Amino acid sequence: MAQYKPIPFGVEDFKVVIDKGSYYVDKTNMIWELLDDNAMVHLFTRPRRFGKTLNMSMLQRFFEKKDKNNAYLFDGLNISQAGEKYMQHQGQFSVISLSLKSMKQRNYAEAFGCFKDVLQKEFWQHRDVFESDTILPKYKKLFSSICNDKAPDSEYKTAIRTLSDRLYAAYQKKVIILIDEYDVPLKASHFRGFYDEMVDLIHSVFESALKTNPYLEFGVLTGCL
Repeated sequence: MAQYKPIPFGVEDFKVVIDKGSYYVDKTNMIWELLDDNAMVHLFTRPRRFGKTLNMSMLQRFFEKKDKNNAYLFDGLNISQAGEKYMQHQGQFSVISLSLKSMKQRNYAEAFGCFKDVLQKEFWQHRDVFESDTILPKYKKLFSSICNDKAPDSEYKTAIRTLSDRLYAAYQKKVIILIDEYDVPLKASHFRGFYDEMVDLIHSVFESALKTNPYLEFGVLTGCL
């Protein structure tokens, strides 16, 4: 009797899909396309339920440097057959990964609160950088204020750039930034009447993180727009 792999309905973590032996449509060619492209920022727009978040998870699992090597996740997939030119990048970068899907709130204050929550969780993922004995006290204070919701709003608007700066200082390697569902807060704010405020926020965040960031290796954004 033929053995069929389970279809991972609703699973957005690439590692979970592979570890559980679920059916996976191989899209790892995205990796070499990103590496071969000279663009600093890549935007992928597709309809909902098209696998964008799973692809972002796949990119994170490939590039992110972790104590436990994730190379086994790509065994037998297209990227593993592409040669050392590409596989040498596996597990070699700090990755900042954010999803803005929670920012579909009733007003700007609530949406900005969700944005701060997203940033706090990402800063906490990289807490070892800020807990180092070699880091300046001002950065320890900044880490504490962001994670404890005590930083001024301006600090959150440039927080991705700040985190990039600290990761580069710690590892002497530029960072990869992944931002999933960037369009969600823009759509929600349009229908709820605070679009101008949200545009100003997104502009500030993206400009500092993706346009004027000297510590950026490359960035990837996904959305439906």
